[in-house]
Amino acid sequence: MNIQKHPIVVLSGPSGSGKTTIVKRLVSAAPVQLVKSISATTRAARPNEVDGEDYYFLTDEEFRRRLAEDQFIEFAEVFSSGFLYGTLKSELDRAWSRNGWAFLEIDVEGAMKVVHQYPQAVTIFLRTPSPDEFERRLRRRGTESEEIIQKRLATAARELELASRYRYVVVNDQLDQAVSEICEILRSEENSGNAG
Repeated sequence: MNIQKHPIVVLSGPSGSGKTTIVKRLVSAAPVQLVKSISATTRAARPNEVDGEDYYFLTDEEFRRRLAEDQFIEFAEVFSSGFLYGTLKSELDRAWSRNGWAFLEIDVEGAMKVVHQYPQAVTIFLRTPSPDEFERRLRRRGTESEEIIQKRLATAARELELASRYRYVVVNDQLDQAVSEICEILRSEENSGNAG
């Protein structure tokens, strides 16, 4: 366990919960300075993705070397894809060197690893009003096969079971309301001094 001198915010939620949109809004609208952590991955960059902005694109060998050197706070092998994803410890330092709050958008498994090391982390679980809404949002995207949708729904069900392990659960029914609620959480955490 690490002595936490600086704030960490962890946001998780199943596919279709609206994380990406909310993260973008929070980075500009939050009452505290959020510095979004950039994840490392072994998958190849997609068109328009920039190394060091969207992800740190590492070879499998490089990722595993850094893993062996204990450079990650959390990581996971996404078995459906075969790729590794993780958060480098240096991302926390990058946020803190800017006097910001390290802002991690990671899955539930990764979040539990972070909380184990940093119990004071502010954890927020984002969900839709109902499980049916997850499915509607996934299908509305129109980007994934039925097989992938079913896998995502199964993962979402498992993640929802762990929502109670987060300090806060926010329902993303109305985007503005959800952003406002998270801003209020951050303001409250800043005032109480719990986050750092």
